[in-house]
Parts: sequence; structure tokens; C-alpha cells
Amino acid sequence: MLHLGRETGSRTTATTPAPADPPPLDLVTVPARQGLEAVDILRRGGDQEAVGPVLHDGACDTLGFLVPPGTADAWDVPGSACTRTDGRGLRIPAEPPVSGSGWLLPPAEDAPVTDPAVLRAALDQAARLIEAADSCC
Repeated sequence: MLHLGRETGSRTTATTPAPADPPPLDLVTVPARQGLEAVDILRRGGDQEAVGPVLHDGACDTLGFLVPPGTADAWDVPGSACTRTDGRGLRIPAEPPVSGSGWLLPPAEDAPVTDPAVLRAALDQAARLIEAADSCC
């Protein structure tokens, strides 16, 4: 479908509409060790699309999981933070949205975001695995 553009002289030019903006997203940030364990847990599960895009910071100290907007309203997982966008923030871009960051798992159409309940369970399991590994050595 074409939209009417601006008038040039006595003619009206037609333009193609800009692509629809992707929906806003929230971002769950966790320490890299726990995040990497959670990614492994999610990818080993029966649902290979359980994990959406994941960012890492430049120093690889933290990972960020893209989750649906509104997740921050009820997020209470110890050791993590969820950044609320209120509809004006993070959107899935082709390039990482934060300077100095990169995609651990880039955006894909079949896994647009990580389900918060699934992520919560994976982060809990990852924390238990890390605690067990650290206590035996």
C-alpha cells in the first residue's frame, strides 16, 4: 500500500510506508556466568526457540535477555535486574542497541523474545548449578 507523500509543484509524490516499528521490549540483565548457564539450559530444553536475543556487554560481565514489555512490573529474581521501557525504550535492532555490546544470540524471527517465566526457571536452575559447583571445590 502506498501513502501520499509531500507535494512537489503541482504533483503529489507517492512513498512507501516506513516499516512498522517493532514492539518495545524490557531487558533482564544478569551476571555473565549465570546468564551463560541459563542460555545453555534454555537451548538444551525441548523447545529450541525458548531463548530469544541475548546481548553481552563489551567486557562480558553481564548478559541481557530481551523479554516482553511489562516484565519489569513483576520481575523479582535475586541477582538480576529488569529494565522497564514503558513503551519508549529498547526495540530489537539489527545492531546491538548499546555501544560496546554485542549479540551472543542475535535476533531471529522465530524467537523474538524470551518468555519471562521460562527465563526465571532457567536462571533459578543456573544459580543452583553455580552454587553446587562452587561449594564442591
